[in-house]
Amino acid sequence: MIALPDFPWDRLLPYQDLARAHPDGIVDLSVGTPVDPVPPVVRTALAEAADSPGYPQTYGTPRLREAAAGWLRRRHGATVDPADILPTIGSKELVAWLPTLLGVGPGERVVLPELAYPTYDVGARIAGAEPYAADGLLALGPERVPLVWVNSPSNPTGKVLPAEHLRKVVAWARERGAIVASDECYIELGWEEQPISILHPDVCGGSQEGLLAVHSLSKRSNLAGYRAGFVAGDSSLVKRLLEVRKHAGMIMPAPVQAAMAVALDDDRHAQEQRERYARRRAVLRPALERAGWRIEHSTAGLYLWATNGTNCWDQVRALAEKGILVAPGDFYGDAGRSHIRVAITATDERVDAAVMRLQ
Repeated sequence: MIALPDFPWDRLLPYQDLARAHPDGIVDLSVGTPVDPVPPVVRTALAEAADSPGYPQTYGTPRLREAAAGWLRRRHGATVDPADILPTIGSKELVAWLPTLLGVGPGERVVLPELAYPTYDVGARIAGAEPYAADGLLALGPERVPLVWVNSPSNPTGKVLPAEHLRKVVAWARERGAIVASDECYIELGWEEQPISILHPDVCGGSQEGLLAVHSLSKRSNLAGYRAGFVAGDSSLVKRLLEVRKHAGMIMPAPVQAAMAVALDDDRHAQEQRERYARRRAVLRPALERAGWRIEHSTAGLYLWATNGTNCWDQVRALAEKGILVAPGDFYGDAGRSHIRVAITATDERVDAAVMRLQ
């Protein structure tokens, strides 16, 4: 049996019940699930591809891979050969299985941020490896590690890693033969700072050797229910992942591949969704600050990393009593024990309700 921690969100259920008891209902700002409609152009593409009786391609259709490469080039200045792109069934399954797919195993350490999406830790444990939380790689000394995770903008904090920092991570990893996996699922949601891809030439020097970038359409295009993501980068690594995934049957459904290609080609709906999030953020952040919370980092992404100086669970309870559900910071590591993560993904009406209750 694989020794895994308890699923963190189960611990939030009593506070969810408390928030639901509010006379005006719950304002759920915890998980961060999209609530806005799937763009019509994407739904049309899905419907038109619905008659798909044959097995889909694990590698993804050429149309999908070309769309992903076009989006990376157009929106993020990263030139990637379509052959070096692989669709995934959402980004979470790739994060959870990447150490295993890369052959990482017992006796090896997977490096992840001190405040981090819990699935990096879980992925290391599934592979039998040791998760090692560290924001500074110098702490590892001369030790060789197989895999280093970076995440910018960060989930949970919204912190952006500048190009200079990422360049240092890449140089460190290449000196030691480590792979750098960059979780870039919120990269289009820069507010006060603009995130940069690890595949951008200012970071990687024009070579994608040893680098993998993970992307998702869950937030950009409201496709969390479609499970639409992809990984791109080092050609040899992508080929290795493809071979294992073909054997394991890790295949994105054909209609989703068709819908995802259309979504990646269309920037208009993504901009409209970005504007929705910007409006919600613009009212929720000052409301929290007026109510006694301090917002830290949070210059990008879909979350506000907040603290009023007390234990995170006390903050969760205080807000649940107002009918507002948020995530405790210790879900993301011990360094988050005095913080909460507040999502900006609820509807305008629910965000407005939260603002009124915070007053």
